[in-house]
Amino acid sequence: MLLEDLSPLIAATTQWLTGAYPPAGGGALASVLCEMQARQAVTAAAWLRYPTPMDAALVVVAGPGGSARLDWITGADGAGTAGPQAYAWRTWVDEVVASWAACLLTDPGLAGRAVAALAEGGGQAAGTPVEFRRLLAPDDTDRGAAALLRHPDLLAPVAALHRTQLRHLLERGSTLAA
Repeated sequence: MLLEDLSPLIAATTQWLTGAYPPAGGGALASVLCEMQARQAVTAAAWLRYPTPMDAALVVVAGPGGSARLDWITGADGAGTAGPQAYAWRTWVDEVVASWAACLLTDPGLAGRAVAALAEGGGQAAGTPVEFRRLLAPDDTDRGAAALLRHPDLLAPVAALHRTQLRHLLERGSTLAA
């Protein structure tokens, strides 16, 4: 099982986050910078949640659960009027990964510990050169583009869903999903 096997989950969860907390200021650059930050947070969270090829294979078979609870918590309308096919990607959203990503985006200390755990723990990230600069050290342009995505008060309801589980995982120094 390769990292790419989590790509539908990472893409859908990133899309959900950037849809719920869109880039500030508009424009193509803001959209890209916001998405990059969300994708880095979601990638780190997914690799922590599904650290082994077996974990990744199981989530691909069972499915990650979808965005229904997240939509309800944030007041997002996941149904819409465009028909079910337009929202099929929402079935690939992982609530725990979205919650953990929200934690990483709003707590720099936790983000640093998570990336360090990935580097030390092997798992999905073993041998994969990945840079998490926009997650760990956003510059002023990054922060401006992702003002909503990084706002602790706005992300609090999503982050609170599974924050305790993430902290417990990082405190015990393991990247095994709880």
